[in-house]
Amino acid sequence: MSPLHRINPAELSPPTGFSHAVTAIGGQLVFLAGQTALDQDGKVVGTGLPEQFATALTNLLTALRAAGGAPADLARVTVYATDVADYRTHARELGRIWRQLAGRDYPAMAVIGVAGLWDEEALVEIDGVAVLP
Repeated sequence: MSPLHRINPAELSPPTGFSHAVTAIGGQLVFLAGQTALDQDGKVVGTGLPEQFATALTNLLTALRAAGGAPADLARVTVYATDVADYRTHARELGRIWRQLAGRDYPAMAVIGVAGLWDEEALVEIDGVAVLP
């Protein structure tokens, strides 16, 4: 049984692609470092946001799996985007990528606009916290 419980109060706008709150009982915390669209050689791949988002999310999930977790164990995810308007424009496609790679057990999420990321070519960075059973 999962230690996570997703809470979406009827008094709040229905969430699309996130949960309003996530509680965790017991379990082991996994703090996931920010991941960008780096390949194994440390080079940013992909010129557009959807391609970079898919690679960054894949990298985050690879780290999570290496720690013994699965996408459903994600309690909190923060997405840092260099262009929030571009993120909104691609939101439907990014949601499809999320569902394909991580499923429909949505964590509590935030998207934060930033002036730049460590890797100058990076358009997006994703970090998170997971709770393992």
